[in-house]
Amino acid sequence: MDDTPQEITSLVGREVYSNNGVFVGEVEDLRLNVDGETVTGLALGNLNTELFTDAARGGQGVIVPYRWVRAVGDVILINDVVERVRQPDEEEDELIA
Repeated sequence: MDDTPQEITSLVGREVYSNNGVFVGEVEDLRLNVDGETVTGLALGNLNTELFTDAARGGQGVIVPYRWVRAVGDVILINDVVERVRQPDEEEDELIA
């Protein structure tokens, strides 16, 4: 990833896609570790209803761990969220509703 410093607010509003090209959602907010001065998660809204049926219908968002982020540009690419979402029992601690 590019190590050029950016304003963290510039991430808000960007679309998030899996590295397979599947739309996941849109960044609405960030989870921060203030002491460590790092972003620890992306709070997504406007979710792909095929991936997040319950959360999308309930008007809720999801938080994906920032360690899933592979690249940040005009859009944000994350690891294979499709498989992680479809296997919630195995990845329960990874995806926080």
